Amino acid sequence: MSKSRYIMIGGFLGAGKTTSVLKFAEYLQENEITVGIITNDQASNLVDSKIISTHGFDVEEIAGGCFCCRFESLKEAADKLSADTRPDVIIAEPVGSCTDLVATVSYPLRRIYGDNFSISPLSVLVDPIRARRILGLDEGKKFSPKVSYIYMKQMEEADLIVINKCDLLNDEQLCELHDALAETFPASEIIHCSARYSQGLEPWFAKILSTEKNYREAMTVDYQIYGEGEAELGWLNATLNVNEETYIDGNKLLVDIAIQIRDYLNDKDHQIAHLKMTLSPSELSTDLAVLNLVRNDMIPEESQSLQDDIMKGELIINLRAEADPDTLKNALAAMLEKNVKLEIKDLEHFSPSFPVPVHRDK
Repeated sequence: MSKSRYIMIGGFLGAGKTTSVLKFAEYLQENEITVGIITNDQASNLVDSKIISTHGFDVEEIAGGCFCCRFESLKEAADKLSADTRPDVIIAEPVGSCTDLVATVSYPLRRIYGDNFSISPLSVLVDPIRARRILGLDEGKKFSPKVSYIYMKQMEEADLIVINKCDLLNDEQLCELHDALAETFPASEIIHCSARYSQGLEPWFAKILSTEKNYREAMTVDYQIYGEGEAELGWLNATLNVNEETYIDGNKLLVDIAIQIRDYLNDKDHQIAHLKMTLSPSELSTDLAVLNLVRNDMIPEESQSLQDDIMKGELIINLRAEADPDTLKNALAAMLEKNVKLEIKDLEHFSPSFPVPVHRDK
């Protein structure tokens, strides 16, 4: 049996990983390359899995910890995809607050299961606005030092730093960011693209399809700072039922909810890492609305819209912010007071547990 190619696409919360994974999966499909996708999060009920499955791709979801802490679950998910569809390529999208993926995932996977997988270089996506702020190129709200430590470590271990959403910068800003990244992380190759607008993707896709992960010394990570940085982030995953008495504009409902949650957290001076939501009608339909908000000082972005008004449906909310979990729950409760036709079906809110990788190969 030929090996499946394992391709990991990482990056901090809100960098555009899911959009990029979808564009890559579509590219593979167009080139008659079979693909399976593994999503990963600290909790279940992922917006990412909903979006990917709605587009018709085979997806396995690993919840309850990052790939490094759920290493055997990662292998089991890959095996299930292989048993079901025998994909040529497996795309893995790790948790957005995870780092040290080369030492704890890529190297162990090659060492233990090298007969089953060929390992591609690690790609790490960055949102250019957030990256410019953390690198000190722009003013604006940024994360605490410990959360920023995780962000910088993600880029340090990357074989390919992919500046996504390049359409948000002018040429001068993009060149400045490119030069700052190249100087700070000289071992990484810098790539520019815009996944949303399908710009600059093919050279990146060709590289991760055709090259193997190189060997280099695993970076040094202070797991105390790493764990404390993750603990400063709050996680909220909620599934809600929509039960309206008349037909409403579901797209407007998503925007209104995002603004209400954003404004609540702004008032408390908490930084949003990523708020993403989907809304699907209850009727048998593939229709889906998708909305993202990746910073406090931006308006919500609709990447997919419902075609028709709805009365009943399912709303999934994934909220990550630099705030304690109870604050996120309170933000949800304040939103529900203004939207009485929403009913909570499932709710999880917590901070990630301390990272304890199963393997770590230097």
